Amino acid sequence: MALSPVIGKLVRKRVVLASASPRRREILSNAGLRFEVVPSKFKETLDKSLFEAPYEYALETAKQKALEVAHRLHRKDFRSPDVVIGADTIVAVEGLILEKPVDKQDAYNMLSRLNGREHSVFTGVAIVHCSSKDNELTTEVSQFHEETTVKFSELSEELLWDYIHSGEPMDKAGGYGIQALGGMLVESVHGDFLNVVGFPLNRFCKQLAALYPAPRLPAPPGGTPETLGREDGPSLPPLASSDGQPAQPPASAHCQRTPGEEGQAGFPAFLLDLIDGFRASKALFVASKLKLFDLLSGGSVLDASQVAREIKASAQGTDGLLQACTALGLLHKTQRGYSNTELANAYLVSDSDRSLHGYVVHSNDYFWPVFTHLESTVKGGPSETRDPLQDDSTEARGCLMSAMHWTARLGAGDVATAFDLSRFRSACDLGGCTGALACALQQNYPSLKVTVFDLPEIIENVSAFYPGGHQPPGITFVSGDFFQDALPEADLYILSRILQDLSEDQIQALLSRISAVCKPGGGLLVVETLAGEERSRRRPARAALHRLSGGPGPGPLRSRTHYARLLAPHGFTQLQVEGTGNFLDAILALKTPCQH
Repeated sequence: MALSPVIGKLVRKRVVLASASPRRREILSNAGLRFEVVPSKFKETLDKSLFEAPYEYALETAKQKALEVAHRLHRKDFRSPDVVIGADTIVAVEGLILEKPVDKQDAYNMLSRLNGREHSVFTGVAIVHCSSKDNELTTEVSQFHEETTVKFSELSEELLWDYIHSGEPMDKAGGYGIQALGGMLVESVHGDFLNVVGFPLNRFCKQLAALYPAPRLPAPPGGTPETLGREDGPSLPPLASSDGQPAQPPASAHCQRTPGEEGQAGFPAFLLDLIDGFRASKALFVASKLKLFDLLSGGSVLDASQVAREIKASAQGTDGLLQACTALGLLHKTQRGYSNTELANAYLVSDSDRSLHGYVVHSNDYFWPVFTHLESTVKGGPSETRDPLQDDSTEARGCLMSAMHWTARLGAGDVATAFDLSRFRSACDLGGCTGALACALQQNYPSLKVTVFDLPEIIENVSAFYPGGHQPPGITFVSGDFFQDALPEADLYILSRILQDLSEDQIQALLSRISAVCKPGGGLLVVETLAGEERSRRRPARAALHRLSGGPGPGPLRSRTHYARLLAPHGFTQLQVEGTGNFLDAILALKTPCQH
């Protein structure tokens, strides 16, 4: 992925790299990004014991570096920077964080600890967007981290000291530089090589693509799902409270507080977010149900009385709802009236290419009632609960399919481009539902013929998700049960978010059926959230809440090693693993001729 699609958005912006690292400067310069270099003066003295995971320390350090530069330049210059990039790279082994050695003995201690072993290299990156009004600086932070696993060879004392005496280790995290002499110490690398050098360029490019999305193009017949791209979502406009003044951004992927994060003096901000969270959710649900964001789409600006007439609601109630949505960062308020924020236009307007409207409505209609009576559910036990996902009424199935369709579209483009799939001429998406991923594959590989294979009750309702009921060309929908019916022939089989809900025995049975029809040289693309990744941290909570609603919830997260053990007996080897940039990971395995 190249930076070129977003260069036009950055060319007139003042971009600052808050780092003196020549390696980061070289990586970004080679990518074509124009920027100033202003090394941060932030003293890296954070208490490592306060962070549950090494990458959290790197993320916080990167953020503080960038914020220090942003505030310093704001005070010093007449014009504040538009974007400040901060980064921090650390090496971690068994939870111990290794930064730059202070002297040769420290370098030797670090390298000895890494000798003959695997370790992780983490880079935390913070992208700070700055704006200034009345000489007051406002910042918005988007963050991510990348992990790469590195294994050292067994090295002699003589070799270690020769390397230390070269002087190379002294300004590098972990005491080595993989891009130079330190490369001779390394036996293998799993993940982004440039991340070990000092900056994860690939992930950074994806982050920028999400923060500066390309202009929307007219969709061809059948629709073309666009990618959400990243966990952090699009760049948010300045948020406003009900009186039009800047307000704190809503909880999102890049500002979500977790149990270990509290405000000053132990202020329980996380708990207050939990306590008040249901109010924010219901305000969003009601606004979506009333098509408020549709009403204010396309640049429309309406005052409260006009909105009340259009949605046929009371003046007082409408005013309260508008103020709540404004405070949540979903609407703008000016003297002329209310309008959608970019976030609302992108994800809450019902006919947006990236709309979450179906998922919001499904959450309101089927999950909210269950949690409204949660006390009775808990006291009554499982027999008193009803899993909303098991409601087989036509209305419920349609609402569920809509939720699945729109959420699948968000990450479909990232999944389709995680690997180069041009070698395959045909693909079969098992359990592909409405074909959101199939459309993304067709968009990126026009010559690829894609079959979506799912249950009859799913396939018979697919046409409702395409304009005029016309299914997109190049995609075939076939009904059947992948545990019982014959699987369509294909070069590439896809299991996207299927295995997480299956037992080990079911997985073995399904993989056996796929292996029986997949020819040598064919492939299997597995899309799941892998255990041990940052994006997997929120999933246990989501799964537990789903079980609380009466549903079984998804199964346990599995690691890449676990999937390798599951796939190998069925002839699927040569595993490649890539993070898609959102909450999913992709595994591509090829069928070897030695099995079946």
